Amino acid sequence: MLRTRVRPGISQRLLAMALSAVVCLCALQAPVQAGTTGTVSGKVTDQGGRPVIAATVQIVGLRLGAYTNTEGEFTILNIPPGTYDVKASRLGFNAVTLTGVVVSADKTARAEFKMGDTTLKTEEVVVVAERPPVDLKKTSSQTSLDSKEIEQLPVQDLNDVVNLQAGVVDGHFRGGRQEEVNYQVDGVSVNNAFDNSSSLKIDRSLLQEVQVISGTFDAEFGQAMSGVVNAILKQGTENFEASGEIYTGGFFFPGREKARLMGVTPPQTLRRADDGSLHLAEAPSHDDTHHLTGTQSYQLTLSGPLPLEQTTFLASGRYYQFDDYIYAERLFNPGDDVEDPTDPGSPFIATGDGKREALGYSNEWSGVVKVTSNALSNTKLNYQAIFNGRKGRPQNYEFRYMPDGLSIQRSISISHGLDLTRTLGTATFLDLSLRQNYFEYTDHLYDIVVDSLGNYVGSPYDDLPQLDSQTNLGDWFYQGAQLNHYIQKTNTYIAKGSVVSQLNPIHQMKTGFELSLPEVKFGNDVYFTYGEGTLVPHMDEPPDYPAPKTYYPVMGAAYIQDQAESKNLIVRFGMRVDYFDARSTIPSDLANPANTIAGAPESHPQSTSVKAAFSPRLGVAYPIEDKAAIHFAYGHFRQFPSVGTMFANSDYDILGNLQAGEVRYGLLGNPDVRPEETVQYEAGYKQIINPDLGFDLTIFYKDIRELLGVEFIETYTGAEYTRLTNVDFGNILGVTLAIDHRKVGPLSLALDYTWQQALGNSSDPSETANRAAAGEDPRPRLAPFNWDQRHTVNLTAALSEPGRYSVSAVGRFASGQRYTPVSEAAFGFNSETNSGTKPSAFLVDLRAEKTIGADSRGGVFLRVFNLFDARYFNGPVFSTTGSPYYSRTASPSEEIALRNPTRFYSPRRIELGVRWSLGGAP
Repeated sequence: MLRTRVRPGISQRLLAMALSAVVCLCALQAPVQAGTTGTVSGKVTDQGGRPVIAATVQIVGLRLGAYTNTEGEFTILNIPPGTYDVKASRLGFNAVTLTGVVVSADKTARAEFKMGDTTLKTEEVVVVAERPPVDLKKTSSQTSLDSKEIEQLPVQDLNDVVNLQAGVVDGHFRGGRQEEVNYQVDGVSVNNAFDNSSSLKIDRSLLQEVQVISGTFDAEFGQAMSGVVNAILKQGTENFEASGEIYTGGFFFPGREKARLMGVTPPQTLRRADDGSLHLAEAPSHDDTHHLTGTQSYQLTLSGPLPLEQTTFLASGRYYQFDDYIYAERLFNPGDDVEDPTDPGSPFIATGDGKREALGYSNEWSGVVKVTSNALSNTKLNYQAIFNGRKGRPQNYEFRYMPDGLSIQRSISISHGLDLTRTLGTATFLDLSLRQNYFEYTDHLYDIVVDSLGNYVGSPYDDLPQLDSQTNLGDWFYQGAQLNHYIQKTNTYIAKGSVVSQLNPIHQMKTGFELSLPEVKFGNDVYFTYGEGTLVPHMDEPPDYPAPKTYYPVMGAAYIQDQAESKNLIVRFGMRVDYFDARSTIPSDLANPANTIAGAPESHPQSTSVKAAFSPRLGVAYPIEDKAAIHFAYGHFRQFPSVGTMFANSDYDILGNLQAGEVRYGLLGNPDVRPEETVQYEAGYKQIINPDLGFDLTIFYKDIRELLGVEFIETYTGAEYTRLTNVDFGNILGVTLAIDHRKVGPLSLALDYTWQQALGNSSDPSETANRAAAGEDPRPRLAPFNWDQRHTVNLTAALSEPGRYSVSAVGRFASGQRYTPVSEAAFGFNSETNSGTKPSAFLVDLRAEKTIGADSRGGVFLRVFNLFDARYFNGPVFSTTGSPYYSRTASPSEEIALRNPTRFYSPRRIELGVRWSLGGAP
């Protein structure tokens, strides 16, 4: 019998390894940067171009600064992202202040000073820094947006910001799978080890800066093959401040229903007569085209000093309510006993109260508490706790007369921990982070699945007779309920350390480590089967009905990197090693997996092997004078598959009843898989056309190897079964073009264009098994991925006058993703996989604000999502036509599909709100 070894605690050996790594980092004073702070470097000269020695350079408002060396050069490390004034001074020279210097995480901002002739005058010279429209020193494709830029966009949370960047299509970075992105908050991962997705939803009000790296990335970042998102949160202020935002709104889409149903038989809907009986009507009796108060958001942020010396706090909270655009009418309850609700003469019991409510909804709480202290000499301490809570249900059109039969989804996520930054000298500092990331998700309707009569509620039931050959009523449920009973919990402890050292004006060395100890539990705690006309629950009856299991893998990494930056060349080179131990077992003989074949060699549990992988990274940027630059980047990026994928259905005892010659297509997990790998190449050219206009053209190629796929295993009796292994592959070729037109007068423009071709042998690990089960050819072949989208355009336009108004719009064009056509001319009616292209589509989102208050710290704003009420944007299509609106074959099921409004993109949504800010610097 196969058993998973459960190790509830951290072994002494692992704990000793972690402590040893921390001690070594503190002793080495070699370098690394955690991706949450930036650097300002430059040179101070006099009017004749001679270096000014021992000048003091300070970041105004921060206790950070440096002295110039004999060459007049300086470097200031560990600066939080933001826009600052930088001041240079020396006795005998006029002080010079450079304003508007933008510091971004993990980047170096240049500040060049020319000081006046040697005199005893004290007049100060103020110079406004010019930020170029493109960064000529970047060695790969990445975008940084600060809080002011984010506030002007029609976005609400971090994911909205990410999906506007070049190379990102619906969460897929440059054609990779969605789970190939590492999401970080303040430089520490918040990904859920279960599915490698972000466990937090970050509201825009909390964001100080967002880094989106869609190309190659430094050795510091791991557990990702396609991209990295680093959200840097705001922190407390020296003076008391209060800010907030309230808005409400909802969907408004008059005319959509009529246009959608043009040429389609009007839908049959149920209505209750005065005598209480139910009957069919051919038209809806309610106007469901506008719900203007279904969305509500209340957000408040407080920050300021605490009684402790040099200690500040930030506390923010938000409540968000969202009602989806389909409204339900409660005519039935899950426990009703109904034979035929359309026949007044048939006996039935329908107990619904007829009330209307949103079919799908979401109620969310979120917030952050952050305390920062500089009270200790040369040490900065920071504690933060971020939380999300959600309760909701996704809309399902078949439950529009029985909304209480839908399962309820609940989740809670908390990420909290301590960050320490210790200055070890004028050019070296240490970062250490200790975090706990907790995530819990449940999907069920009842805690105990019984109704008030003590009888188990059955599955949803819609078996109604057809009125005639053209009318099918089986598209709504009138009794029963969804019987999901699923749980998923992840509790991860993370230790991450790094050291940064500016060895000289050219070289900055980095080194660091990360240790992640996730505890992942998932599965169904209740299963239901029918027995003698009743519903029978099953709990913890392995192998067919196993209870949720908990797994304890170990992940670790270490890296070292050098950043060499001179006036004419920037080189970033690094090496990363990743470590993974699944701490589980697999059968020693896969031909006798359940050890049930008589006379065959005995199989026993065999420990999974420890995996280690080395990943080199290289980036080079070569500025051409002051107006242009070329760059090249190359790297190996490895990622261990998600725990939920590796361990799902990984109890091989379920194969105990596998018959000789039988083929079992149910995919078995495999905790002994190797890390997946992507080798990326990119080359680009950047050009500053004028101080307000520039572009960045990049060509990229990705060779994807060792993706999880399917292998067929044959037993000693000739039976076959499928399990996960590293067999899938793919490649992606693309071009991105980013054009940035800085504000000239009231107008600014930005355009991101992506062309890409994403090919592989399967779009998900189970696709090969599904093809084999359907009688299709399961052999590897190269076909477009489901999300392959050749052309993507994001256009942002803004019109503003400071202190008065601002208007911004984002237009998104997509050429259409892939689908598999069905044609009578093709063998078996199916064409090649994903050989068809869905229709192209266009969306526009808008934000307009009227500034209020003498200091422009308040405003009334309007947001409109899907401004032109587009019906379609990369949704489902009919396989016979490639259109979402019609099919070449008429059938009741397709007519039902056409009547389902949830097939189409969410309609126009309008929100009206007010924001304010009080206090701050006097």
